[in-house]
Amino acid sequence: MAQDPAWAPAPPDFTPPRGMCRDQFTAMGTRISTLLPDAWADTGISMVRSLFEEWEQTFSRFRPESELSHLNDLAGRPVKVSPLFLHVLETALEAARATDGIYDPTLLHQLVGAGYDRSFDRLAASLPALHDPLSPGGAWRSIEIDRRRRSVTLPDGVGLDFGGIAKGMAVDAALYRLIALGAQQAAVEAGGDLRVHGHPPGQPGWAVAIQLRSGFETITLSEGALATSSVARRRWFQGGAPRHHLLDPRSGESANSGLWSVTVAAPRCAQADVAAKVAFVLGPSHGADFVARRRLAGLFVGQSGERRTVGSWAREPGGGET
Repeated sequence: MAQDPAWAPAPPDFTPPRGMCRDQFTAMGTRISTLLPDAWADTGISMVRSLFEEWEQTFSRFRPESELSHLNDLAGRPVKVSPLFLHVLETALEAARATDGIYDPTLLHQLVGAGYDRSFDRLAASLPALHDPLSPGGAWRSIEIDRRRRSVTLPDGVGLDFGGIAKGMAVDAALYRLIALGAQQAAVEAGGDLRVHGHPPGQPGWAVAIQLRSGFETITLSEGALATSSVARRRWFQGGAPRHHLLDPRSGESANSGLWSVTVAAPRCAQADVAAKVAFVLGPSHGADFVARRRLAGLFVGQSGERRTVGSWAREPGGGET
């Protein structure tokens, strides 16, 4: 299978600019990459690694001891959650409302039913046929939150899987902490979600390599965030039928939109991540309308490799409304 739809603050063979260092590690099921000035390397890299470990411990559905797994195991009963968990959940529910449920954080059982029941590096390329049909989503509307007690009650039989929004929020949080430390330039990327601050020394922006159906396209990002939703890697077969992890909540099935990838530029990584996922599910026409109405920029790549840009992508990605 192909590698992750590569987001790096440069093409894969890129050497960091003079005076900057690059750190890479694995967390939240993907590769994390950080670019920082040498002067901030030790403090900044340690902080980023610690943050992603905390977020993985909180939100991984593949760790039975995680806070997410604990809540999913107790569906139907109120469960007290941490402030971090509540913040991410409320952000996810806001995204679900804003997209009329096309982003849906309650598709865990549909993902498991489609065969994605373990970390992707352990998932077989071909799985037995599905016996029971997958059901549509929408259960996010019935989640109960008691903010005073900081408790959450999931409906019986419902499981949460935040997907990319938690990863995007972690990237945003890492960037905010680096800025608070005093870093004048920084870039943090997590398997398709990228956020930058400042410019590399002597450069107008950050060189970013975007994987296409054939090769890479390199753009310059001067500020903000980019996120991509793609079937380049997380795909498999179930009973001979193609599957991937980007589910359409209207059916519960893998989205069949004719797209191979969608990349969206936005001020924040979490916003870009949701917009890219929703646009992918909606397809080339409705997805482009969704991105354009929010005054964001996007790059759409079809299954045959055709390329379409939306908004200011051709001029300079980034900007848009929050």
